[in-house]
Amino acid sequence: MPEGHLVHRYADEQHEALAGRVVRAASPQGRFDARPYDGRVVEGVEALGKHLLYWVEDAPPIHVHLGMQGLFLRYDDPAAEPRKGTRLRLATGEAAFDLIAPARCEPMDERALAALRAATGPDPLSRDPDRDAIREEAVRRLLAARTAVGAAVLDQSVWSGIGNAWRAELLFLAGLDPGGRDIGTEAAGRLWDTAVRYLALGRDAGQVVSDPDAPDERWVYKRARCRRCEAAVRTWTLASRTAYACPADQHLHDL
Repeated sequence: MPEGHLVHRYADEQHEALAGRVVRAASPQGRFDARPYDGRVVEGVEALGKHLLYWVEDAPPIHVHLGMQGLFLRYDDPAAEPRKGTRLRLATGEAAFDLIAPARCEPMDERALAALRAATGPDPLSRDPDRDAIREEAVRRLLAARTAVGAAVLDQSVWSGIGNAWRAELLFLAGLDPGGRDIGTEAAGRLWDTAVRYLALGRDAGQVVSDPDAPDERWVYKRARCRRCEAAVRTWTLASRTAYACPADQHLHDL
């Protein structure tokens, strides 16, 4: 499943290509009613954690969640034949974006949109200018979760956009064991600041980046040994996903 850095990357690319332009909207697969959007102006494309919202004039916003198999294809030739299974095509005179195999692709009314926003935690890549308020809310939600920090950060109602790869690498960078509980305000804030910094690097690079000097490497994620100290990486199941931790560099708080 694409994590928040890639969803924001998709949003940025598509906003630049589509916003302010009339689009031809179609569903080659026939599983989405594109008629209310065809021939209208796209007002913007927004990322919300792992969700995408398409704002189109005089039409309900389109909500997209890629799920485990969803993907986008971009064609610089908007007349290119869409691939079989394309749920939604949005095309201008310069480019076409095809959405394939999403978990969700649906129009949203105001009530559903409000529910989605209420259920989505603070986003480390949010462009809201009130960063201090977002940080304060992120710390509050993480501490209120009252569960292992490695489970809390995967809960999209606590923080949004974090998946398993980021969980492993961010907790390593913050020096926190995924199984730690009651980590305290300072550690929670440090983890949030780490997420804000590194997810931005990942968005710009199009991949998880946990070491700017070695962007293709990971510290503990899917490694047998810690890249920093060579200790054997611990692995176990936490929140239904494999957790990774260095026993030397990541410290377990109160259990």
